[in-house]
Amino acid sequence: MYQSFIGLEVHIHLLTKTKVFCNCRSAFGDEPNTNVCPVCMGYPGVLPSLNIEAMRMGCTVARALGCSIPEKTWFERKQYFYPDMPKNYQISQFASPLGQQGSVEIEGAANGRPFKKTVRIKECHLEEDAGKMIHTGTVSLLDYNRAGVSLLEIVTEPDMETGEEAEVFIQQLRRMVRYLGVCDGNMEEGSLRADANVSINFPGKGLGKKVEIKNLNSSRFVRLGLNYEIARQSEFMDAGKTVVQETRLWNENRDQTESMRKKENAHDYRYFPEPDLPIFAPDSAFLKTVDDSLVELPAARMKRFRDEYGLNPEQADLICEEMEEADYFEAAAAAAVSRGITKKDAASRIANFLLIDIKRMLHREGLSPSSLASFALTPQRLASLVVLLSQGRVSTKNARQAMEAAAAEGRDPADIIREKGWELITDPEAIAGAVTAVLAAEESIAAELRSIAADTGKEKRRRTLTAYLLGKVLAATGGRADTKIAADRIAEALGTRE
Repeated sequence: MYQSFIGLEVHIHLLTKTKVFCNCRSAFGDEPNTNVCPVCMGYPGVLPSLNIEAMRMGCTVARALGCSIPEKTWFERKQYFYPDMPKNYQISQFASPLGQQGSVEIEGAANGRPFKKTVRIKECHLEEDAGKMIHTGTVSLLDYNRAGVSLLEIVTEPDMETGEEAEVFIQQLRRMVRYLGVCDGNMEEGSLRADANVSINFPGKGLGKKVEIKNLNSSRFVRLGLNYEIARQSEFMDAGKTVVQETRLWNENRDQTESMRKKENAHDYRYFPEPDLPIFAPDSAFLKTVDDSLVELPAARMKRFRDEYGLNPEQADLICEEMEEADYFEAAAAAAVSRGITKKDAASRIANFLLIDIKRMLHREGLSPSSLASFALTPQRLASLVVLLSQGRVSTKNARQAMEAAAAEGRDPADIIREKGWELITDPEAIAGAVTAVLAAEESIAAELRSIAADTGKEKRRRTLTAYLLGKVLAATGGRADTKIAADRIAEALGTRE
């Protein structure tokens, strides 16, 4: 049995309008090699200029991860020679990164066992991204639009032990940066990607030979790649072989890692201070912009939703997946509570509508949760519907019909319910009249019910016939009769009330 050690290097594209050291547009999907200039293409004699918005966003992430921001931070040149880096070096941070020594809590389950642990954050550093290489047959194409895009790298300590833990970390970090508004988290577009470092050793012997896995463009591939690599290294150790320190690629078609190159060490990059950029010393005004950018983070919001609104963990997790969805939920709950119903009653009903009906409507229209900010069924309109349900003034079926109409027409569901005559009938005498008419029309059913009223051996048959008659009463009243009152009136008329 071996002990495994996993550390992650997560790269996120910051949502700056321009690149980190020049004024070129920073956007995904543009025509290749159109967002380039002499600075990001590394022409001789050009001078980089720091994008202060990239620094602010990077420091905001660092703060959210519990990192300290140093009094002075600066950039270095990281030397490497690949076609996708036109300068043949990358402007990065090494000696004094913008965020240092933080931590986050993660929790989930691996192999059916729950886990909760602290993952230490070694650093967050700001750098420029490389271009993109597209390989087709024997030809490699280069698109430098991505070269120079603002890239924040988040480096963890090797505190994780399984692919499942790393997957949860990635998912939690993705949600966090989306809440902060600094990254869209689209792993399929490369705006959030991870390299994983993994080693195994005998328990108590410390770290083993580190293997880096690249090409992990989904949290699922992070889990699969790490678990595969742990198993591969374990087989090596079992056979008495030595694990080689190297960089490997994840092959998603074969579900395995494959050797790419010998692993570099930090000294191989020959870091030295970037001579064209001054030291950055954040002042109080800058740090205030960072603090003002912080929001209630997803993990804290999930816990609050469970404690304050009584949501179960699954509901809280799903609602807090997107910030817009959580905001919509809270706005609707506040509006419903202001109209006199309890917070937990409002939250329960709103959560059910939001996670089932509203998500279905958004999906049908090809919309994402971010569309909730301009959704025709506003939180206040949903609240009015929830209040009617809580007061027993509308059936769930008619409430759903009113909700669909309100979303389509941009109107208050309460107005639609009133116009359609969908409010529940709660007048016992009006319902009794409908019951009398149904029993007269269904005389044989009524007679059978009377005859088996006291026969405990025919309880199932009695429930079936009662439900049949109740359905007829509801049909006769257009679905508007209060079901409890209707059931009581049927039992009273037939003498079957217990």
